[in-house]
Formats: sequence, structure tokens, C-alpha cells
Amino acid sequence: MASQIVPLEAFLDLPPHARLLGLDLGTKTIGLALSDLERQIATPLETIQRVKFGLDAAALLKIAEKHQVAGLVIGLPLNMDGTEGPRVQSTRAFVRNLAPLTALPIVFWDERMSTLAVTRTLLDADASRAKRAAVVDKMAAAYILQGALDRLGRLIPTSDDEDEG
Repeated sequence: MASQIVPLEAFLDLPPHARLLGLDLGTKTIGLALSDLERQIATPLETIQRVKFGLDAAALLKIAEKHQVAGLVIGLPLNMDGTEGPRVQSTRAFVRNLAPLTALPIVFWDERMSTLAVTRTLLDADASRAKRAAVVDKMAAAYILQGALDRLGRLIPTSDDEDEG
């Protein structure tokens, strides 16, 4: 069954207590982050060392199944001016190849500044270069996923919204 690339709003229809998996696709690694069951908090999970697409996709989908993930949030590395460059093309190609392998809905999320923000946080924490290299991808995935979770939380209608109508 093929998955769909959907708008974030489509995730409002996912079953309750189903996790989301955030991805930071790099050329050498894929950083992964997992949401909590309430889809409020993103936590860095792990980093997959990229080998070739088939093995990368199999590892990713195995992790998604293990954690009973209901949807994927994939960082889209737009240029600072919002245009799409080679990294965006590579990300879209990865998703085009992944989509036929899973039924999970997929959302692209603007990841501008994610690696920079995470690196600054690690520098502020006085993390060594080796430590930063080991965690930056999964932390960037958590930053990406947290942005999507925060936006998703703002899309959920509250009882106050219903009273106003």
C-alpha cells in the first residue's frame, strides 16, 4: 500500500495515542526522533548510518513499526530564501522512493535553521566536537518533529472554539 504526502492537518485524523517519527535526512545519516503518545514532546531517538536506499528504508520502517508510528515528519531543507535546492530534490527523491513501501502518511516540515539551532545549543552546553557529531542529527530530527507537534497542537480545536461558534 502506498503512503501519501499529506498536509499536517491530516495528522489530526490519526488514531489517538499513536506516535510520530521525525526525520532529518542527511547525506551520511538519518537522524530520528519520536513523539510521545500524546504527540506533544519530541525526543531524539537514534541515527541511522546511510548505506544505500533499500537498506536505509528497511531500517527506517523497522524502527517505525517497532514504535508503532502512525506518521512521518520529514525535514525539508529549504534555502534561507525559501527556494528549493539540491538537498530538497534529494529529500523529495528519498520520499518518492519510500512512499510505495509504506502506508504511513508523510508530512514535509520546513527545517531551516534546525541544525544550526541544535549546534548552538550543544555549543552552549560545552559539548565536545565528537559529542556534537554523535547527537546533532537525532537532535535536529527532534527539533523538526517538535516544530510540527507544536503546530499540530495549535490546530486542535478547543472547547472554547466550539463555544464561540
